[in-house]
Formats: sequence, structure tokens, C-alpha cells
Amino acid sequence: MDPSHGPASHHNETGNAVERTDSRSTWAQFLSWLECVCVVTFDLELGQAIELVYPHDAKLTEKEKTSICYLSFPDSYSGCLGDTQFSFRFRQSIGRISPDFGEDAYDRDAPVTLQRDLGHFYGYVYFRQVKDVSVKRGYFQKSLVLVSRLPFVHLFHTLLQIIAPEYFEKLEPCLEAVCNEIDQWPSPVPGLTLNLPVMGTVLQVRIPSKTDKPGGSPHLLPAPTLLPTIHELDLFKCFQSALIHLQVLWELTLLGEPLVVMAPSPTMSSEIVLALVSSIAPLKYCSDYRPYFTIHDSEFREYTTRTQAPPNVILGVTNPFFIKTFQSWPHIVRLGDPRMAGDLPKQVKVKKLAKLKTLDTKPGRVWATLLLMYKWANPRFLSHNTNPYLALPSVPQERYMASLMPLQRSVTPWKTPPQIRPFSQEEFMATLEHAGPHLTSMLKGDWMGLYRRFFRSPNLDGWYRLRRREMTQKLESLHLEAVCVADLVGWTKDKSEVEVVDLVLKLREKLVRKTGPISYGYG
Repeated sequence: MDPSHGPASHHNETGNAVERTDSRSTWAQFLSWLECVCVVTFDLELGQAIELVYPHDAKLTEKEKTSICYLSFPDSYSGCLGDTQFSFRFRQSIGRISPDFGEDAYDRDAPVTLQRDLGHFYGYVYFRQVKDVSVKRGYFQKSLVLVSRLPFVHLFHTLLQIIAPEYFEKLEPCLEAVCNEIDQWPSPVPGLTLNLPVMGTVLQVRIPSKTDKPGGSPHLLPAPTLLPTIHELDLFKCFQSALIHLQVLWELTLLGEPLVVMAPSPTMSSEIVLALVSSIAPLKYCSDYRPYFTIHDSEFREYTTRTQAPPNVILGVTNPFFIKTFQSWPHIVRLGDPRMAGDLPKQVKVKKLAKLKTLDTKPGRVWATLLLMYKWANPRFLSHNTNPYLALPSVPQERYMASLMPLQRSVTPWKTPPQIRPFSQEEFMATLEHAGPHLTSMLKGDWMGLYRRFFRSPNLDGWYRLRRREMTQKLESLHLEAVCVADLVGWTKDKSEVEVVDLVLKLREKLVRKTGPISYGYG
């Protein structure tokens, strides 16, 4: 079965990752927000199939189309009737040409957790299943899917709430009009307040910037629809079925442990997985995660093999088949319907968490912990960026990392910039004794042990690589600034031609790294 060949497929089919054609250059603004919009339907002969892709010349490989098809419908076990929204994430095909719409400018100013994902796509789904006697199966089943590299879950789900009901009534002409409106949007620029008109509504948003101060409130002007956040979920709502285990779930996420979230619906599974990933912000979660994972996923065999240890990944699943498939995984969270009556903790089944806790959850501490987490998860109390609990581990390491940076006065124009001192785990651990979170946090426990385990995690490795790259770039900039104000003519007076040429070549190399290739004109 080829799920990409739907009953009314309007787009050019191709099985290969192809470079964008010139015709797509007219969609430059659209592409800065979305890769494409897909409509997935259920065909009696083909099963789940792509009915429409817009823009029509959007280039998706057959593997990517298959992923979108299967991930855009809830498992039949979920029994989702009416309208359902959820999210998924899938790997882009190997060899795909990376889009050219200025990732560098956006990613340079965006927080690391909001930068474009060049290895994966996000899918934001609005699924409708209602009884329809005119359909042979007796049900109308269709999904409208926004495919993007941006993790703007709140913005795109709000956008779907506006356009999907209208699309299901008016079909393709409505979708074409919406895509043309999106193509008129300004580019996503961190730090700016943007007005995004769509179907008579103006969404006013602000993309956070790296330079935002913790706790700062953006100044937004009155608009018909004001979105206070483009990416954050209602974390208290997401975790309400697992609130008493939140501290341990946070530890598992921070340490990059393999974790399966079994939920009754793709809405719940995707919300909890995305909430877990965002819970360690401002640290970026550097392992793979799938808000909604099915048996048809292209990485199904890779992630379910029993010949090796489970990978560092968070999977959200709804199919009961996975209960047996993942029974050997070290950490499994099984969630029931949040509307179920009964004692809240009984709705949550957490496997093998007792061995993992490094922080203290004795009864005397639990309620203080829950209160602190409630204040964190409730936007009426605190913004996400000022979370006093989950951001704690990043503070000491940032302070220590800054101490490895050479002093600015040691950067001189005629010498190679000094090296950043290597990160020493033992030296860092020694600093925790006098400035660690155990001195100020309400949460007591083995913070030192938590840090030691964190040092072995993919998240620490990803954080260190990013920070070292940023510091190296800063040193290069300081060196160029020193060169710009130096007396080059005076320096060359007592230097040989070889030394002067060597300096010119080194400066040229630095400028190329900083600004791109340099072209010389003669005449």
C-alpha cells in the first residue's frame, strides 16, 4: 500500500529528496513558518492516504509521506470521536536538502529550545471523526496537519482551531486562501511582537529571544487574539495525572533516560512528552523524543529491538501492543483517563522509579514539593523562565563554564586568541560544595549524585558543545574587535613580508568564518 496516493492527490509525486524548485521561492514567507500543510483521509482501498499537500509543489519523500499518514490518525484503540488535536515528530529523510530561509539569523537569536530542528519535522494535527451515513464506513475521518521545523506547539494548535473547522466545510479553496495569508506574514524574529492575520483574526505573538531577562513580561499591544506564549503548554494540566511523580519524571528527563509514556489518547501522550521535554528548560533536551509513536513509525524496529539496551528516547504511545513490546524498558509511565474517578495516584503506574530517585520525596517533603511545582506549572504564579526548581541544575554549571573563559584583556590583535580552559568534572563538583542548589533549594536529597549522573547524560553533552561553540565564537569576535582598533600600519613597519602576508591570510580566514565568502574585484 502506498499511503501517499490518496483519492484526490494534487501534488507531484516523487520518491526522492529533491531540491526546492524556483517556483517555491514565491513561498519564502510561508516556508519560514511551515514546510507544508497536509490533508490526510481514510480511503477504503488504500487506508490512510494523503489527499492534499499545499503548496502543491512541496517536496516530501515517500518515507516522509508515509510517516505523516500513519501519525496523523489516532490508533483505533483510542476511540477518538469528534475533534482531536495532538502533535507528533518524525525524522526527515537522509539526503534531503536543507531549506534556505535564514536559519542562521533566526537560530542566532532564538533560545536553544526554540531553534529550528533541521533533522526532524513536527506535525500538528487537527483530526475529525464524526458519524456520516454518506460514507461507506459510516464515519467521516480526516486530519488537517501543519508540518513545520519550529516547535511552536501552542501557536500552531491555535491556528488549527481557527482554520480546521472552516476547512472541513469549504475544503481546498479555504486552505489555499489561508496559505496565501501565511505567506504574507512577517518572518519569525525572536524578540519582536508580530501580528499574524488569518481568516479575519489577528494572532499577536512574541517569540522569546536569547537576550530576554528571566521573569520579563513582553509588551503586547491589544489584538483580537493575544497569545501570551507560542510554545508553552499548560503544564499543570498536562501533568495532572502524574503530579505526585513529577519530580522523578523530571529527573528521568534531565538524565536522558529511556522512558515510555502509555496514554489513552494521542492528545495526552503528545502533551505529556512535550511537557517533559520542556520541563528541563532552559536546557535543551538533546535525545530523540516522539510525542506520538505508532507501530508504523520508520524507527519502530530501531526502538523496539531487544538485542541491545533501550535507546535514550521518550516515546508517547497509545496502542496496547506496546505494553508487551516495551515491558523490558526500565521506565514506563501508564496513565489513565484524567476524568476517571478515584484517588489521583492510583491513576498512575510508574515502573522501576524507586531506584532512580536521588532527591528526597519523604511524606514531609512531598507536599512542599508539589506546592513548588504547582507554582511553577501555574502561569499565575511564575513564568516558565523563572522556574526556581527545574532551572536550578543549569545555574552552577553556567557559572563554572563562565570561569573557563579567558579574560578579555588577554585577547590581543597579534596573537591567536587564548584557549578556553577544559571542563573538569572534579573541579566543578568542588564548586558545588559552596554554591550548589542544596544550599538554597526547598528540595533536599543527593544533589551531588544527581549532578554526577547528569554528567553522563546526552543533555549535558549537548549543553557543553553548544556553550563551548558560543564561547569560541565570542573569543573570535573579541579578537576581531581588537584587530579593528589596532594600528596595523604601525605593526607592519618592522615586520617581514612573510609575516604581513601570514597575518592577512589569517584575518581573511576569520572574516570568511564570520561573514561568509569574500569576493575580490579588480580593475
